[in-house]
Amino acid sequence: MRRHITLLVASTVVLVLVAFLVPLSLLVRDVARTRTLAAANVRAQALAPVVAAGDRATVEVALQQTASSGYPMTVLWPDGRFSGAPAERDAGVRLAERGRSLTVDTPGGREILVAVLGGRGGTAVIRAFVTDRQMFAGVGRAWAILAGLAAGLLAVSVLVADRLARSLVRRITKLAALAKGISTGDLDARVEPGGPPEIRDVTVGLNELAGQIGALLSREREQAADLSHRLRTPLTVLRLEAETLRDPAEAGRIGEQVDVLERTVTELINTTRRPVRAEAPCTDATAVVAERVRFWSVLADEQDRRMDLRIPSGPLLVRVRAEDLSACLDALLGNVFAHTPEGGAMGVALEARSGAVYLTVDDAGPGFGGRHLLRRGVSTASSTGLGLDIVRRTAEASHGSLQLGESPAGGARVMVRFGIPPRDGVPPRDGDHAP
Repeated sequence: MRRHITLLVASTVVLVLVAFLVPLSLLVRDVARTRTLAAANVRAQALAPVVAAGDRATVEVALQQTASSGYPMTVLWPDGRFSGAPAERDAGVRLAERGRSLTVDTPGGREILVAVLGGRGGTAVIRAFVTDRQMFAGVGRAWAILAGLAAGLLAVSVLVADRLARSLVRRITKLAALAKGISTGDLDARVEPGGPPEIRDVTVGLNELAGQIGALLSREREQAADLSHRLRTPLTVLRLEAETLRDPAEAGRIGEQVDVLERTVTELINTTRRPVRAEAPCTDATAVVAERVRFWSVLADEQDRRMDLRIPSGPLLVRVRAEDLSACLDALLGNVFAHTPEGGAMGVALEARSGAVYLTVDDAGPGFGGRHLLRRGVSTASSTGLGLDIVRRTAEASHGSLQLGESPAGGARVMVRFGIPPRDGVPPRDGDHAP
């Protein structure tokens, strides 16, 4: 922007200077020519009374006195002779001999012809010759001065424009940094208002926007935390009910599930109170997927489901928190158990390719049937329709994506692409994966 403003001002100044200096240069040239011709004409007219007297000796003396003027002067007498500088009797001279004074352009300069009437023997002609160099003497220096003045004005205007553009760009750069900070969650970022009124208004607006967003997020986090905290009471009652069961195994199994639910509520409270800006997470997806598959394999065995698991032997790091990755896989596997018949096979695969980590969940159920299930709240059954949306938002938060398709068995396929942490600040390339 700074360069564009400077170029705009420079081009405008150049146009103004051209529009002003070109006519001025032509005017200087015309004035110099007119002044020189007028001086030569005055000297020729001053010699006319001496020529009219007819005394050629006096004329010779007068011509010698005017020789220092720099204009060669000649008196052409009616009898064909001349006094002064040699000159031909060209067409202009012959025309002047008819009694008409005139100025004639000739190669190399201009002739000033003054007809002197009333002399003995006819009309005498006084000829003064002005060369082109004499007519335009000093014009080159005047043009050089004008060119230097134009260059100085252009340099000053460019310097002033650059300083002005630098001031504007500095303000706009600060605004861009503020907007970027707000977009990345730095709601405490502020910029001191200043500059032109328009930029000052935008600065004030962005500062107020950051404050409003921070206040809204803080209020919503506290409300979500309060709502989650209210769940602790029914969880406590449920734990007490589980302890009253006569079957110790059944009581232990229900108590374990209550513990899982309580940990989930606790994590939900911590998540809602977590600052908006946080360090990029780094989680071993292999360990999380293996742990959650072991958890769901118990239910799969009860329903006679075959669960195929394909994970690498080493760790795969992803830019997702462990609890968020667990919630994603729980949502996907929960959908399989909820929306496919018992006994239907399912598969979970984890692999690294193309600079990302892919989590794929396949089933042998009825599939999606072309429904737009990625829209929040859309479901194929009597559910909230938030499961896939939670998975999608978690994937996008890691710079990944979510894709729905058809599994090899004809059922549904959900492929989640998670971003991986950069290595020493260098973004991953295709084919890279976490060590």
